[in-house]
Amino acid sequence: MKKALFSIFIGLAASLANAGDFVNHINNKAQDIPQTHVQIINFWAAWCKPCRKEMPDMSKWYTQIGKKQKVGMVGIAIDSPENVSQFLKQVPVKYPILRYTGTNSRAMMSQFGNQIGGLPYTVIRAPKCAYEEKIVGELTFDRLNQAVQKAQSSCSK
Repeated sequence: MKKALFSIFIGLAASLANAGDFVNHINNKAQDIPQTHVQIINFWAAWCKPCRKEMPDMSKWYTQIGKKQKVGMVGIAIDSPENVSQFLKQVPVKYPILRYTGTNSRAMMSQFGNQIGGLPYTVIRAPKCAYEEKIVGELTFDRLNQAVQKAQSSCSK
């Protein structure tokens, strides 16, 4: 019962936040969070120093491991299109970048479990087996890898 309620909550939170509030940064078209077995959803902003520091490691992890394992990874920028573009020219990343276009980023992030509104904030989840880990603060290549392995192993039981 707990697992079913958790799955319903995760689906509801994702659908509420996905209702037109995210756009692909490249083409400005509405886009939902990719639905994959394991998902990494990273909330960030160009003005956030720990965000800027973690993104090269996250991009490296995605190209070396994530793509091969078909892990869905997306960065959600809580920032202006101009700031995001300028940052991505300096620090290109290999995973999709979406921008939040709604009017209440704190409420949107709380739907993903970020009650304090801090950045960077990452959710690693496996919706089909009701697994979710929330991480506030900077991630490293190794920390991200450990978190994804934990999600994968918890779902293979």
